[in-house]
Order: sequence, then C-alpha cells, then structure tokens
Amino acid sequence: MKAVRAVEAGSAAWPRRAAAAVALIACAVTAVVCAALVSVDPAPAAGDILLFAGAAGIGSFSVALGLFVARRRPRNPVGPLLALTGLMPPLIIGLDTYKGAGLARGRPLPGAEVLNQLTAGWWTLWYVPVMLLVLLFPDGRLPAGSRARWVFRGVLVVPVVFDVLAMLDPSPYDPPFQDYGHPLPTLPAAYAWTGLIPLALMMALLVLSVLVMRGRYRAARTVERAQVKWFALGALALPGTLLCCWADYLLWGEVGVLIWAGLIALYAGVPALTALALLRHDLYDVDRAASAVATWGVVTAGLLAVYSAVSFAGGFAVGRGSAVTAAALTALVAAALVPVKNRVRRRVDRRLFPVRQAALAALDTLEREVHEGRARPEQLESVLRDALREPGLRVGYLLPGSDEFRDADGELVTGSAPVRLGGRTIGIVAGADCPREVAAACVLLVETVRLRLEVGRALGEVEASRARMLRAGYRERARLERDLHDGAQQRLVTLGMALRLAQRHLDDGSVDMDGLLDQAVAELGTAVAELRELAHGLRPSSLDDGLGPALEALSARAPIALDWRLVRPELPDEVATTAYYVASEAVTNAVKHAGAGRIGLRVQEEGESIRIAVEDDGCGGAGVRPGSGLAGLADRVAALGGILTVSSPAGAGTVVEAVLPCAS
Repeated sequence: MKAVRAVEAGSAAWPRRAAAAVALIACAVTAVVCAALVSVDPAPAAGDILLFAGAAGIGSFSVALGLFVARRRPRNPVGPLLALTGLMPPLIIGLDTYKGAGLARGRPLPGAEVLNQLTAGWWTLWYVPVMLLVLLFPDGRLPAGSRARWVFRGVLVVPVVFDVLAMLDPSPYDPPFQDYGHPLPTLPAAYAWTGLIPLALMMALLVLSVLVMRGRYRAARTVERAQVKWFALGALALPGTLLCCWADYLLWGEVGVLIWAGLIALYAGVPALTALALLRHDLYDVDRAASAVATWGVVTAGLLAVYSAVSFAGGFAVGRGSAVTAAALTALVAAALVPVKNRVRRRVDRRLFPVRQAALAALDTLEREVHEGRARPEQLESVLRDALREPGLRVGYLLPGSDEFRDADGELVTGSAPVRLGGRTIGIVAGADCPREVAAACVLLVETVRLRLEVGRALGEVEASRARMLRAGYRERARLERDLHDGAQQRLVTLGMALRLAQRHLDDGSVDMDGLLDQAVAELGTAVAELRELAHGLRPSSLDDGLGPALEALSARAPIALDWRLVRPELPDEVATTAYYVASEAVTNAVKHAGAGRIGLRVQEEGESIRIAVEDDGCGGAGVRPGSGLAGLADRVAALGGILTVSSPAGAGTVVEAVLPCAS
C-alpha cells in the first residue's frame, strides 16, 4: 500500500518538478546569454540589449505563471507547458542578438555564421508550445479519437523536419547575413523547395489543432466550456501573429513592428488567459470579453487598412513617406469609426454568439409582453429553453426565509449560473451553459416571479391558517359544550333536582334539610370551580393582573426550574394573552416531550415589537407540524401579524421565538 501511494504521489508531482526544471533551464539560458553578450567585442547595440531584456521579462512572466499553475494544479501538465512557453523568448531572441552583435562593424562574432545556419528554422519554436497547449488544455490529456493523436505527433515531428530542411536550405540568407555563405553543407539547389512541405504541414497542423479544440469544446460541460473559451481567446494571438508576420513582409518587405506586437500578445495573452481559465474561469463573462476583443480587432483592422491606403495614396499625392498626412487622415477615420463601434459589436455578437443574442432578444420580447399583459413572467423558463436550445434548462428562485432554490412548481433546483440583484443571488439557471449576460438580463423577470411566488405562498398560508383556525374554533366549541354538559351543567341540574325535592318534603320533615343544604352548597362550589377552570382555559385569570403575575404563576406550576425575565410588563391585552400562550405552550412541550432539565424564558421589547423566546436543553426535534400545538400557536401569532420560528436540531435543545407587533 505504501508503495502504491508513493507511485501515485510521484505521478502527481512530476508536472510540478517538470515546471521547476524548465524554470531552471530558462534562468540558465538567460544567464548564459547575458554573460555572452557582456563578454563579446564589439558589444551589441543598445536596442538589441533592450529587445533581449524585454524577451527575458515576458518569458519570466510565462515561467512564473507556469510554476504557479503547477503548484495549484500539480497533476496537470499545463503548468510545465506554460513554463516551456516562457523559455522560448529569451532563447530565440538571445541567439538572434548574439548572431547580429558584430555585423554592425563588418565581422560576425565567433560561431555566429554556424549558429545562423543551425537556427534558420527555429522561428517555429515560437508556436510549438502554444500548439501543444491548444491540444492538451485544460486537463493535460488529448481528446478521444485518432485525429488528436496524429495532430499531437505532427506538432512534435513536423517542426523538427522543418528546422532540418531550413538548415540545409541553399537559398541566400536575408539581411544582415546576405553577404555570408553557408558554413555547413546544404542540399542541392534543385531541392530548395522541399522546405515548403513542412511549412504547409505546419499551417495544416495549426488548423487541425483548432478543430481538435473545437471538438473538445462541443463535448465539454459547463465549467470546461468556459475554460476553453478563455484559452481560445488568448490562443487567437497564434494565428494573429502569423498574419502580422505576413503583413510585415507584404507592407515593408521585412520583419517589422507588427510581428513584435503579435509575439507580445501571444506570450503575454496566452499564459495569462491560460492561468485565468484554469484557476478563475468565472471571474468575468468570457463571452463579453471575446465580443470586445473581436469588436476592437475589427475596428483596428479597419484603421490599419485605412492607414495603409492613405500611406500609399499620400505617397503619390504629397510625397512618399508622408507620415504626417497618413497619421492625420487615419485619426479622422478613427474618430469617425468610434460612433459605429456599437454597431460593429452587435454584428460581431450576432456572428459569434447567435444563441446568446437570440436569448437576449427573447428576454426583451418576454419583458415587453409581460408589461403589456400578454404573457406571464413564469414563462421565463420555457423561453430560455427555446432560446438557448437546452430542453433540460431550469430556473430556480430563492424565496424569502429559505436558502434553497425552487422552480415555479416548488421543485428543488441546483445550478451554477447565478442571477444577482443588488449583490445577492435571487435565482439560478441550471441545466445549461447560460452566459452571464443572459443571466443578468433575467433579473427583473426572476425578481417578479419570486415576488409572485412569495405572495402566492403567503396567500396560501393565510387561507390554510384561516381554515385551521376555523377548525380549531369548531373543536374548541365542541369541547366547551362537552365539558359544560358533562361537568357544571350536570352538577347544576342535580342541584336543582335536590332543591326541588327539598321543597316538596319541607313540611313533612322526611328530608334532612341540613345535610341537603350542605350537599347543595358543595355541589354549587364544585360547579363554580369547574366553570372557573373552563374560563381559565379561555383566558387565564392571572392575566387580570398583567403578564408578569401570569408568568410567575406559570413558573410556580412548572415541575422543573424555569428562569424567566420580563423586560416590559405593560402590554395590550391581546398581545399579553398571545405572549402568555406562546410561553405556556412552549414550556408544556419542553416538560412533556423534550425531557428538558432547564427552561429559559425571556420577554423583551425590540422597537415596536415584543419578542418572546423560550429555550430548553432537551432532546430537540420539535417542529411546526399540521395538527400540532405549535401549528395552532403559529396561527394565533399570525392572527396578530406576528412571526413564530422554531429552531430544534436533534440533540441540541429547542428555541421557540415569537415576534409580536406592539405599538409603544
């Protein structure tokens, strides 16, 4: 067993160790390149040094995120891949800086020519770690199916083949090595075209990687879908960087500012959004972020197109290279594009998120029809089902006084898409990948349904309480009739018959008048006592002197210790009577059913209300059940506009509290 646990612990810890190893390699590469750049003569240009420093900084950012992810997700290989992504910028930029350091003075540094040929195809290393992340995100495993495995193998093999063919390519080098030959052997000139094959395969692998990620998204559940969305938002920089590179060559004939902007976006956006997707995918609405990125991307592309066209036209009209004219005209176009940004946003949303837009439109229609009286807000669930194409979707509402979410039919609902109002959750959408913007648009409808359900439940409770009180009145009336008939009435009838008999035999002396009168007085006293007891059941006579004496009498009759405290003795009669019955019923239940050893009773004023609290240390388990004494007590309290609550966890005692309105 210990051996198995050790193997499991080792398998779980390897991503963390791999991330740490890659981080150490990145630090070593940076240190070696720095030492080489410092020791060479002539020294690299200041711009090259700053470029390498920036590459080292952005690489360190990705490495640090890789270590952090590996620490938080020790079983996930995404952490080491992030660290590997951060290794590329200082490695590639450091080598390029070393290769070009001496060329400004007419002579390359030692080994620079050989290094230039060996690393001719290393630019593919910018993209390989990101493509591996595309295939393995978010759980570090390939999706099911042979296509994903073949693409994964291709990503590992094709760049190596391309690097070898680029090293053997006999074509002349681009500046600044155009005047230097190939120090290592090359292929014959007739085979120079072979390098295009792995390059085309690289482009195909990029497309296939996106298709693999798309298939993973379709098969994923709610959480994994949100994670893939965040990652895809960052991975857009991968094709974007390639497009920027081509745009540089098309516009300026060499690597320019666009490619560096794309690489910065790639090596800052991918690690940041990957870590965000794994650790905090619910931090922000990813659909809104994607919509904003796509919108500004379209607007920026329009500006670049305008800038290129104006630069080209301005070159003929004002003179080639008139940057002032191009910048001025582009600024005017930018000012004109700002007002249409919202239109672009709507068009982008319709293209990228048709389901979300359909849901928002359906919610707007439902709100309008509810306002016009042609629909009910309870139709929200069916409207969302149709709009989001999720037949299993359910909407849960949080009713006041409850911590559970229930649908319009009262069934329990659990879900992960909250609907919030004023910072608190009032409902949830379950059974669907509901966008946050759609959940936010449901707020008014959810609150309306919630209030309608609460009003309906309150009316139902009022009707049920009225029926219970009517039945209780009938039962109490029958009991009084029975007690009067069997008790005081019978005694008074017997007393009347005895007196009538004494009247008939008063003259003949055959009846013991003294004994008869003593018996009549005794019967009369018993009848009076029974009537008084019946009257006490209707309203305790001790309340004639106020609630304090009544509670004192209750404490005296209690068979166990009753600690009671009364803060406000003067109360309206109906409030005092109800308070007494709350205390009496709770004390009786504690004595009869809870097996309590101690009972505490408090009556205190809270604003314009009176709180009666009875607490015992019994067995607990009490509740307001139909037909119970507490149910009748709840009805009596509700009749005064008060609230009765019972807290009675098993084995932890019982607390019965009633809050009664009482004007000061």
